[in-house]
Amino acid sequence: MKKCQQTFPKNFLWGGAIAANQAEGAWDVGGKGVCAADIHRYNPKIDRKTLHSGDFSLKDIEFALKDKESYFPKRYGINFYHTYKEDLKLLAKTGMNCFRTSINWSRIFPNGDDLEPNEEGLKFYDDLFDEIRKNGMEPLITLSHYEMPINLSLKYGGWSNRKLIEFFTRYCEVCFKRYKDKVKYWILVNQINLIFFESFNALGIPSDTVKNLEQAKFQGLHHEFVACAKATKIAHEINSEFKIGMMFADCTAYPATCKPEDVLATVKKNQMQYFFGDVLLRGKYPKYCNRFFNERNITIHMESGDEEVLSENTADFMSISYYYTKINSAENSTDLGDLSKNPYLKESIWGWEIDPVGLRTNLNKYYDRYGKPIIIAENGIGALDTVESDGSIHDDYRIDYLKQHVEQMKEAIKDGVELIGYCPWGPIDIISCSSAEMSKRYGFIYVDLDDLGKGTGKRIKKDSFEWYKRVIASNGEFLD
Repeated sequence: MKKCQQTFPKNFLWGGAIAANQAEGAWDVGGKGVCAADIHRYNPKIDRKTLHSGDFSLKDIEFALKDKESYFPKRYGINFYHTYKEDLKLLAKTGMNCFRTSINWSRIFPNGDDLEPNEEGLKFYDDLFDEIRKNGMEPLITLSHYEMPINLSLKYGGWSNRKLIEFFTRYCEVCFKRYKDKVKYWILVNQINLIFFESFNALGIPSDTVKNLEQAKFQGLHHEFVACAKATKIAHEINSEFKIGMMFADCTAYPATCKPEDVLATVKKNQMQYFFGDVLLRGKYPKYCNRFFNERNITIHMESGDEEVLSENTADFMSISYYYTKINSAENSTDLGDLSKNPYLKESIWGWEIDPVGLRTNLNKYYDRYGKPIIIAENGIGALDTVESDGSIHDDYRIDYLKQHVEQMKEAIKDGVELIGYCPWGPIDIISCSSAEMSKRYGFIYVDLDDLGKGTGKRIKKDSFEWYKRVIASNGEFLD
């Protein structure tokens, strides 16, 4: 019998992850169109533990597009569009050999339904990927990370319209052909399961354009599934060396108690988290979802050939974002967006439970279920960092958080999990996805900007920068 790997493999991908919409800025530069993230305004009155609303109506969208008074942080990011060369050079000093970012869909197809791509946008990513590789990093590229052109929402109703399959696969094909010699690892859709927490970002469906929003979300999701399968087929035809991944946010839950009803409710709820992977990694709709859809009066309309394309074009690897775990009981089992607290865990100041052992637990569950390589595409802790008078930033809390998770990753590898990469979220500070704050920081590198975009933009290494450098140099052996 072959012995299990006892430590991180020699070719392990030690990286970091950002998203175009949270970092690039330059929202109206180079022929770029308006995307979904560009209409997320900053609201200083919202408590930091309260997530922004996941839904937008047509009225909300149109108001945001005309709003000249509010501040929209994701339009400006950290100006990565203009500073990426310096930023990547600095990040490379950690020893990172992988860098995850996204292509902003609206930078390539400004309206989404354009027949020809925007050459200036394509050229930007040519240069960006060249720079990533120049700095010794493997690009891990997401094609849809909350950057859908807003025109596709206004004109077509987002993913609820089957026409988006054509628009998305056209976009993917252009990118696959253009970057076939520069990018090997692709994630088609970021956190595809967050259709309740990041509803509009994920699917672009205006809430007031459909009679039954939940029905529209799952129908839109089906269209997205089919588009992913078709894009996977196209990708493998263009370059057989491509590795195409699916990604979901880890939202599996623990039973609130050992009461059988709570255990059963949690099994059922977790099934609808596995659902997304079951379709994209196993290639078919699982039978358990039939009862879920029946009880909610949801009908998935499929066209001839949909099931075949899903079956024949499954993803090559799975990727997850992992930040926290939650609990579930029979009383709240019908709420897929439930965020009940675990009394045994500490939490961050943003209310996110810290559960390193949960990462090992869930890596085992995913690998047992799918048997495909896993990349942790996001992991980290949002915190308030303080710049000391001497310019230093002591973020022991971040080091402690990451250390505990890397320890559990190593244990999962010993368990037999084929873990091939780790990309902590926001290795350089960027705009928060959920709250549009700059003050919610994840990075090893501090960016001198506040929640209203004011500051010098100066980049400052935190203590965690040198810590991560030591971890990478030892291939995960030395974590202190």
